[in-house]
Amino acid sequence: MGKRGSRSQSQLLGSLTKKQKKHLRDFGEEHPFYDRVSRKEAKPQTCQLSESSDTSSSESEAESEPEQVSGYHRLLATLKNVSKEEEEEEEEEEDSVTDETEMNLEDGDSDISEEEEMAAESADMQGSVASPADPEGKDGHGPPGTSEESPEEFTDAKHESLFSLETNFLKEESGGDSSLKASQDPFVQHVNTKLKEKEIQAVATNPRTTHQLKWPILGQVVFSSKFQKLETFKPPKDIDLKSVHLQKPLESTWIKTNSQFLSGPPKSSSPFTPLQKELFLIMNSYRDLFYPERTALKNGEEIRHVYCLHVINHVLKANAQVLANNSRRRSQKLGVGDDDDFRDQGLTRPKVLIVVPFREAALRVVQLFISLLEGDSKKKIIVSNKKRFNGEYGSDPEERPPNLKRPEDYEAVFVGNIDDHFRIGVAILQRSIRLYAPFYSSDILIASPLGLRTIIGGEGEKKRDFDFLSSVELLIIDQADIYLMQNWEHVLHLMNHMNLLPLDSHGVDFSRVRMWSLNNWSKYYRQTLLFGALQDAQINSVFNKYCVNVQGQVAVRNVPMTGSISQVLVQLPHVFQRMEAESLASVIDARFNFFVNKILPQYRDAVMSHTLIYVPSYFDFVRLRNYFKKEELNFTHICEYTQKSGVSRARHFFLQGEKQFLLLTERFHFYKRYTIKGIRNLIFYELPTYPHFYSEVCNMLRATGSGEEAAWTCTVLYSKYDAQRLAAVVGVERAAQMLQSKKNVHLFITGER
Repeated sequence: MGKRGSRSQSQLLGSLTKKQKKHLRDFGEEHPFYDRVSRKEAKPQTCQLSESSDTSSSESEAESEPEQVSGYHRLLATLKNVSKEEEEEEEEEEDSVTDETEMNLEDGDSDISEEEEMAAESADMQGSVASPADPEGKDGHGPPGTSEESPEEFTDAKHESLFSLETNFLKEESGGDSSLKASQDPFVQHVNTKLKEKEIQAVATNPRTTHQLKWPILGQVVFSSKFQKLETFKPPKDIDLKSVHLQKPLESTWIKTNSQFLSGPPKSSSPFTPLQKELFLIMNSYRDLFYPERTALKNGEEIRHVYCLHVINHVLKANAQVLANNSRRRSQKLGVGDDDDFRDQGLTRPKVLIVVPFREAALRVVQLFISLLEGDSKKKIIVSNKKRFNGEYGSDPEERPPNLKRPEDYEAVFVGNIDDHFRIGVAILQRSIRLYAPFYSSDILIASPLGLRTIIGGEGEKKRDFDFLSSVELLIIDQADIYLMQNWEHVLHLMNHMNLLPLDSHGVDFSRVRMWSLNNWSKYYRQTLLFGALQDAQINSVFNKYCVNVQGQVAVRNVPMTGSISQVLVQLPHVFQRMEAESLASVIDARFNFFVNKILPQYRDAVMSHTLIYVPSYFDFVRLRNYFKKEELNFTHICEYTQKSGVSRARHFFLQGEKQFLLLTERFHFYKRYTIKGIRNLIFYELPTYPHFYSEVCNMLRATGSGEEAAWTCTVLYSKYDAQRLAAVVGVERAAQMLQSKKNVHLFITGER
C-alpha cells in the first residue's frame, strides 16, 4: 500500500504545472480553479509533498532561528540578499500573470462575483489551516503567529500586486502630487521637519513647557512640548475644505459622509460641526491630542468621522508621494538626481494604527473609509473581501435578548459585535481598498489591544513580532476608558513596542526610507490621538509618557463643576472618609488597613446587614475576599468571572439577608449593569472609575422597598491621590475643600425634599 500510494502521488505531482505545484506546496491542496469536476462540490484532494520536492524557504527559516542581533545591524545585513529576493520576485510575478488577469475580471464591481470569491476565500482559509509548510502566512508576510494561535484567520494574498506601492505609479487623473508640493501642506511640513541630535538628547532632560488657552467648544486646552519651541493657535471662525489641504476625492466625499451631523443646507453650512472643526484643526497640525470627553451616547460617532477623515487624508497623501516618486524615478536616467529626494517612507509599510475595543467599532471605521473614498460618485470603488468582512465583523440583531433593559450609555457601548479579540490589515491604493491585507502590505491596521497582544507576544516567546509597529506615523486609541475595564496592561505593552527598529528588513528599499526613520527617531514624528470618556490617572500617564511628538501635545482639561452625586435620587447620607497615605505606592495598603481597622468593625454587627461593598480594582477584590474568608465573615461575592448561576445565587442570598456582605467588582457592573436588590448599607471601597456609576449604585437602594429609608447609609473612602475621581463625583470646588480641610470626615445628604 505504501509503494502504490507513493507511486500514485508521484504521478499526480508529475501531471501538475509549476504554478499548481506552488499552490499545492503553499496551501496543501489544488486550487479550485483547476478542479476537473464541473459544477459538483467535492472535497479537495490534499496530499503532502515529499521531502525531496521543493521545500518552502519559510520552513527552513522557521527551523533554524538566527542568533539575536541588534535590529539595525540585521537591517544592514539584509542588503546582501536584495538581488536574490528580486530574482525570486520576478519568478513569482511570471507565475502570477494568469491570476492577475482573472482577478482584474473579477474586480470590475465593488463586490467580486460571489461563486469565485467564495471559492478563492475558502481555498485561502483551508490553506491556512492545512498547510504546515508556511506557518507565517500565505506569502510569508501574513500576521505573525496567526497560524498557530488562530488557524482560521484569513489574509488576502491574491491582490498583492494590485496594492503594491513598489510596482504601481500615480495615475494622471488623480491630480498628481501638486498638493503635496505646497509648502503650506501640514503633512509635508511635518514629515520634512528636521531634528538635530542635540535636540533629541535634550528631550530627556527638558522640562515640559505648557500654555493654556480657552477654545469656544473644547474649553480649556493645554498646549505643551518638551522641545524648545512651543507654538499655540486659536481656531478661526470659519474654515473651508480647501484651506485644510484635503487630498482628492475627500473634498467632495466628506460633506456627504458627514451630512448626518450638519444642520442647514449643505452649501451654506460649514463642512464640520463646531466640535469637529476644532478637533480637526489640531489633528491636521499633527500635534498629539488627548480628548477625555468622548462618549458613545453623545459625540462618539461625530469624533469617529473626523479622525477617519484625517486617517484617509494622511494615507492618500503618503501613498501619492510614493507613487509620484516611482514615476519620477522611472522617467529619470540612472545616476541623475539625489537619492534623498526620494526618501518618502518608513522601514515598514503600516503607517496608521487604530485601536478600538470591539469588532463593531472596526466595522464602522471601515465603512467610513469606503464612504470617504466613494462618496456619491457613480463609479463604485473596489473593496476586496467585503462580504467576508461583513460576515465576521457584523452582527445579527436577533442574537440580542429582546427584553434586556439597560441604561442608554450601556446600549450605546455594547452595540453590535462586541468580540474584543481581532486584528485586520487594510491597504488603500488610490480608489481601491483591500481588506485582510497581510500586515506588512497594509497601510492601516485596525485591532483591539488583545488582538495586538497575541501578536506582539512577551519576553521569552519564540514566535513574536512587532516590526509592523516600527513606522507607525499615526496612532489612534479610541474609547480608551473601556481598556481600563478590559486589560490596561495590553495598552502599556503596545506602547512599549511602538516605533522600535525592526529585526528584519521586510523587503524595504533603504534608499527610499526617511532619515529620521533610519535614525530611530520615528516616535518623535508619530502623532497620537487619544480619545476617552473620562480624566483618569492611567490614561494621563500614557499621554504624558509616550507622546513626544516634535509638533507638541494638546490636551483638553475641563474640570467638572457639578459632580455625579447630584444625580442621586434617593434620600441618603453620604459619609466621605479621608485616609492618609504617604505615597502613591502605599495607597493600596493604606486603604486596606483603613478599611479593616476603621470601617469594617462598624458593620460587623448583625444590625448592619445587607451591606454592599463596591470594589473598583479586581486585585483589591481578591484581597478582601481572602480576608473575609479568613475571618469567617458571613458574605458572598460577585465578580466578572462569576458564572451566571453563582450570580443568581449570590443575589438571592443577599436579598433574603442570608449573607450579610456582598462584594461586587466594578468590571462586573460595567459589563452587566444588574440592579442589586436588598441594599441597605453601601460602602465604596474606592471611588468609581466612571463617575456616573456612583449615582447608579446609590440609586439601586430604591429597589429595596419603602419604609426603610431612614436606616440607609453610604460610606466612601478616598485619599489625596483620588482628586480627579473625587472632583467627578462631588464637583471640583467641594473636592478642593475636602482635600485641604483639616477634617477627615465630610457628610452630604441627597434626596431631601
